[in-house]
Amino acid sequence: MCRYNSLPFGSLLGGTHQTCTSPTPVAACFLKSIHPGNQVILDLHTHSVKSDDGRAKVENYCQWIRSKNLPIDGLVLTEHRQYDMDSDYSKLASKFDLIILKASEVETEYGHVLVYGVSPDLTRAFDFASINLPLEMVVETSSQHGAVAVPCHPGRKRVGMFAHTEELGVPKGVRIVEIYNGGSRDNEDQIAITNAKEFGYLGIGGSDSHIVSHVGRCGTKFANKISDMNDLVEALRSEEFEAVSFKN
Repeated sequence: MCRYNSLPFGSLLGGTHQTCTSPTPVAACFLKSIHPGNQVILDLHTHSVKSDDGRAKVENYCQWIRSKNLPIDGLVLTEHRQYDMDSDYSKLASKFDLIILKASEVETEYGHVLVYGVSPDLTRAFDFASINLPLEMVVETSSQHGAVAVPCHPGRKRVGMFAHTEELGVPKGVRIVEIYNGGSRDNEDQIAITNAKEFGYLGIGGSDSHIVSHVGRCGTKFANKISDMNDLVEALRSEEFEAVSFKN
């Protein structure tokens, strides 16, 4: 049975912070309630062998999700400093009845940023391989090209946005940050939640998995069906989602 606690982050979003006993997820509730019959849960932050530090094949992710009966409907591959134009995962998606989408994780002076809705034009607008992109430019340019940029693991030292706001100031244009990250240590997620409240950001969740067994540790619950990246971008812009954590 779930118990609902009135925490600051929930009140920021017009809802509550939900703490549940295992295996029910912890959920940071956002704006609109999600009807169980329509909901889709996606792991919005994963890495495959296409990333330089990834050790998981996409098919193995799919096998793990199904063999462990994980409560997610799919995943988004956010490969480091690139957008994987070439890989086609449609056959795997059909075989395992999973949603498999592609995005990117780029690097800025504020830390790492997930970019959803990458197009060929966007890959030409800035250098995805750069390790010191201006965050405000990434956010603005992504938006101009129909994409959404989301700082990830913002509570982490060095590679998280909130590690730099005191020195660099609060960046303009950020609307969403990742508040649940499957690879977070110590109080990194709590730092993300506390600062998201302070700055008025919405939050998503993702496992940040680099090995198969870490997929699905965190995710994002959406109110409506997500079939492709256009649906995902629209859902993020519509603010109809919740960050969920399945970590013990």
